[in-house]
Amino acid sequence: MRAVIQRVSEAMVKVNGEITGSIQTGLLVLVGIEDADTAEDIQWLSGKIVNMRIFDDTAGVMNVSLKDVDGDILLVSQFTLHASTKKGNRPSYIRASKPPVAIPMYEKLIDQLSADLGKPIQTGIFGADMKVRLLNDGPVTIVVDTKNKE
Repeated sequence: MRAVIQRVSEAMVKVNGEITGSIQTGLLVLVGIEDADTAEDIQWLSGKIVNMRIFDDTAGVMNVSLKDVDGDILLVSQFTLHASTKKGNRPSYIRASKPPVAIPMYEKLIDQLSADLGKPIQTGIFGADMKVRLLNDGPVTIVVDTKNKE
């Protein structure tokens, strides 16, 4: 799984003009799923997302987690995170899982995040044409890949 984690003051996603998910302080997480992803990837990624210390403490130092600030998560599926741009100018998405594999993994990630955070997770709609609006706070944007744990 590959995720782009953005610390936000607010974020929302719309599908066909209707808001499907909206948060204030928290994390907008764009996630891409590939066939090699497992339940272990879900657990590891969820733990990273909810416990990563990227929110400011009282001294203004990024030293507290999403859980510590009682923030929320807006999770948006994004197969383009697995784009291969090695050859030519048209990205290939061959590594991104197809819906029969990706949807159950996405739903398991929602459940795991909700359990780890202790509250419901806001989402977009898998596979839909989504319009995402955010106010990145910092800006703080971090890329995490469960297959390349740096």
